[in-house]
Amino acid sequence: VHPILKERCLSCHSPGGEGYAKSGFSVVSYQSVMKGTKYAEVIVPRSSLASTLVRLIRHEADPSIAMPKNHVHGKPSDWLTERQIQLIAAWIDQGAKDN
Repeated sequence: VHPILKERCLSCHSPGGEGYAKSGFSVVSYQSVMKGTKYAEVIVPRSSLASTLVRLIRHEADPSIAMPKNHVHGKPSDWLTERQIQLIAAWIDQGAKDN
């Protein structure tokens, strides 16, 4: 999961990034991912269905907050692949462990 977050999310969701500035969500470390946003946690270990992060990356939330955003194109081909989403969901369902 870490390589996916690093490749696809880090540029916006790290200190100084637009996503971090808006939400407070950082993917810099396991601890920051588990902390969530300045509003709430985004991962519920053992429940991808209850995890906001999964709803956001599946584009099941308000389109204005769906992730990831691509500020140039903003089209579905810029989104995480279904396989990447499945890996993140499986990691959460398995307890979202730091491993």
